Amino acid sequence: MSWEFISNLLLASVRMATPLIFLALAELYSQRAGLVHIGLEGLASIGSLVGFLVSLITGNPFLGVLAGAAAGILVNMIYALCAEQIVYGMAINIFAPALASFIYRVYFGAGSELVQVSLMETLASRMGITANGFIAKLFLDQTPMVYLAYLLVVFTVIYFNRTKSGLNYKAVGEYPKAAATLGIDVIGIKYTASVICGALAGIGGAYLTTCYTTTYVDGNIAGRGFIALAAVIFGRWNAGGVLIACLFFGFCDALQIRLQVGSYNIPYQFFQMIPYIATVVVLAAIGMKKAGPKSCGKPYRKEER
Repeated sequence: MSWEFISNLLLASVRMATPLIFLALAELYSQRAGLVHIGLEGLASIGSLVGFLVSLITGNPFLGVLAGAAAGILVNMIYALCAEQIVYGMAINIFAPALASFIYRVYFGAGSELVQVSLMETLASRMGITANGFIAKLFLDQTPMVYLAYLLVVFTVIYFNRTKSGLNYKAVGEYPKAAATLGIDVIGIKYTASVICGALAGIGGAYLTTCYTTTYVDGNIAGRGFIALAAVIFGRWNAGGVLIACLFFGFCDALQIRLQVGSYNIPYQFFQMIPYIATVVVLAAIGMKKAGPKSCGKPYRKEER
């Protein structure tokens, strides 16, 4: 195992952790407001397709990402209006990927050739320089979306722990009725959480078709929504912990790809199981000793006492 193999694995881990970070932060903001969202897979699917189409039509991956965020918000408004969070979360997981597949086939036609788009340039490419060496590639040979993901983690840590608005936000997820008596707009925060969740999940999906792969295919989210949900539990509903969890799962994903390339006489499906096995093992190991915000999954009705 050479240093080149290790360095490439670590660099790939950072890139593959990026969509997980967006999706996990989407879930974190949702759960901190008392909304358990298991529909991340669906939101990411529609964000991926819309981001791909807009990027293809305009030639601008940044517009693709913004369109993916808008699509995620639009679909998530269905969830925001519903009381049965688990049921409608699963409905989004069924509806959104099917809608994305339908739109793709309507736009390109059945049996069409694989359509490709130009990916978002890395910082080094935009600066016109070549990143040589591990450190240079780690900090310069990344797309702007990678930097945005990690900046959002820092912002989230500060927001939830150092601002009055963030503390009010968390109070809604813990004791919404008590928060309402203090003048906190519980309904408003829950709607805000739905918008943030939809936007971040849409961006996570759009990242895959504007920064990672040049085309859209059905099932390209590949369970990342559920892995992100596990990352929130693994990270104990803390942005710093969520980042560590996403880097771990990103490492597992990068590792399985490289093991497929270098394996002999071993079915590639065996290596594809690694991220999902890691998810199950981690959840089984850490358990649910801390069950997250107290009001998670419970509908809030203003008239109830």
